Amino acid sequence: MQIAYTMAPGRGDIDLILHQVAQSIMNAGHRPAGTAQINTERADAGPCDMDVLVLPNGPRVRISQDLGREARGCRLDPEALENAIGFVQASLPESDCLIVNKFGKHEVDGRGFRPVIAEAFALGQPVLVGLNQLNAPAFFEFVGGTARRIDPRAEDIVKWLLSSIDTRRDVASRVSRTHLPV
Repeated sequence: MQIAYTMAPGRGDIDLILHQVAQSIMNAGHRPAGTAQINTERADAGPCDMDVLVLPNGPRVRISQDLGREARGCRLDPEALENAIGFVQASLPESDCLIVNKFGKHEVDGRGFRPVIAEAFALGQPVLVGLNQLNAPAFFEFVGGTARRIDPRAEDIVKWLLSSIDTRRDVASRVSRTHLPV
């Protein structure tokens, strides 16, 4: 199983990078499953709206709640996130790889994308995860220390994903040509 993660220092940087990566993978003729987060500034100068684009072709799901300009708590709408995760899980068997925009609090707590990541493992699909420092220890425990770190440069991430997809296809081709005795 091939799993990699990337971390970017600026707020929202990882979202932009992973969206670009997903577009590049699709332009190369592959079908990623997963999500790319799209943040939209608000006219009222409140916190941005957070949407995820379910890969490869949508829908776009609003995962933030409007709690008002002065709200300081978590704005994530857990029901909307789970809805997006359901779309991703349904598309996973026909996909070439999984891109998870963020291993966040829900994943740390054993929910969110964890089951989808596990299913991608079972399918032998390469997995790419956006990660922040706060959630890194739980992520490393979840993957058993097997994840590869890739610098937050879209071209490096795309190169890894394309290579991983090709490796997976080569292995599948060799297995399908192997004749096992009955």
